[in-house]
Amino acid sequence: MFRSNLAAAALVAGLAGAPAYAQTVKVGIAQDLTGPFAALGAEARDGFNLAIKQLGNRLGGVNAEFVMQDMAGNPDTARQLVERLTKRERVDFFTGPIGSNVALAVGPALFAERVFYLSNNAGPSQLAGSQCNPFFFGTAYQNDSYHEAAGRFAASRDFKRVAIMAPNYPAGQDALNGFKRGFGKPVASETFTKLGQLDYAAEIAQLRAARPDALFIFLPGGMGINFIKQFVGAGLSKDTQIIGPGFSADQDVIRAVGDSMLGMFNTAHWNHDFDNAASRAFVEAFRKEYKRTPSIYAAQAYDVIMMIDAAVREVKGKVSDRDAVRAALKKASFKSVRGDFRFGNNQFPVQDFVLRVVRKDERFNGELNNRTLNKVMEKHVDTYAAQCTMK
Repeated sequence: MFRSNLAAAALVAGLAGAPAYAQTVKVGIAQDLTGPFAALGAEARDGFNLAIKQLGNRLGGVNAEFVMQDMAGNPDTARQLVERLTKRERVDFFTGPIGSNVALAVGPALFAERVFYLSNNAGPSQLAGSQCNPFFFGTAYQNDSYHEAAGRFAASRDFKRVAIMAPNYPAGQDALNGFKRGFGKPVASETFTKLGQLDYAAEIAQLRAARPDALFIFLPGGMGINFIKQFVGAGLSKDTQIIGPGFSADQDVIRAVGDSMLGMFNTAHWNHDFDNAASRAFVEAFRKEYKRTPSIYAAQAYDVIMMIDAAVREVKGKVSDRDAVRAALKKASFKSVRGDFRFGNNQFPVQDFVLRVVRKDERFNGELNNRTLNKVMEKHVDTYAAQCTMK
C-alpha cells in the first residue's frame, strides 16, 4: 500500500494558500499486480505513479492520499477491498481494476457510498447502457467499441472466413459482440476460452482444420502472449491474418512475444505516436522514467489521475460537494493523451479509433511497437448510450 499524505505537505499547502476548507483528497486504487491481468496491472500502476509523481502527490493543488492495494483481479477480494476503502478509508474516488467482472462486482458498493468510480480500463456494456450511474465514469472506452473498430477493418479487407475468439467473461462477451456488429457478416466460428487460459493446443487444432483467412482475438496479457506464440509456432500465421484490439497487440504483449508480432493489425483509441502535446510529453516522461514505450493501459491510468486533478481544481478542493464534482468530471477539462476529449450522455468517451500495425521502429533502435495507419471510427458513440436515461 502506498500513502502520500505527509504533515510537511500539509504545511506547504497552507503556506501556498490552499482553500481553508480543502481537506485531503483520497483516491482508492485497486491494482492487478498478480492474477490473470498482472502484466496489464503493472502497466496501469506505472501510469498512475507517473501522474502522481508529476503532480507532486497532490490533486487540484491540495493534499492527496492514494491508497493502493493488489486485489489480483479477483471480484471477491475486490469487494472486500472496496468495503474497507469506503467504510474505513472514506475515499472520494476509486479506480484501478482491469477486468470488467471486477468493475461490475464493486460498482454497487461504490455507488451506494457516493464514491466516484473512474474506470481506467473496464467498460462493461451494462454500465454504459441501462445500468449507467452518475458515479461511474468509463474514462477509457466502452468494451464493444474497440472490437467494433476491428470488425469494421476486417470488413474493409473483405475477408471471407473469419474466426473469432475471446475468454468467457463480460469483456470477452462484449468483445465478440462488438466485432460481429462491426463486421456486419456471419463469422465462420466463435470460440470462448477460459479466463486466464495459457494452453491453446485444442483451439489451434480446430483452427488448423477450419483454415480461416482471418482470426480476431481478444486475449489480453498472458493469454495473448501464449496464444500468439503457439499460433505462430504452429505455422498458422502463414495462411491466417491475425487481427485484434489494441489490448492483444500492445507493448506488454509485443515485448514478450517478439518478432512473431510483426504485421499484426489492431485497433485502438491511442498510440504512442499520437501528435498532440499531452501525448508527446507523456511518452517522453514515461520512457525516461521506465525505459520503455508506454502501453494503452499506462496511458489510460495516467489520464485518470489527470482527470481527477482537473476536477478537484475545478471545485477548489471541496470534494464533499458531489454534485459539483460530478459536473467538473463531466467537463473533462484536462489535457488527455488522446487529444480532444469529451463524454457522452452515459459518461463514456466520444472518441476516435485508429488502425495500428506492429512494425520495427527505427526511432527507437528497431524496437517493436505500433504505427498508426488511419482512423477506423471517428467521434464514435458506443451502441449502449441510447439505453442510458441519465442526465
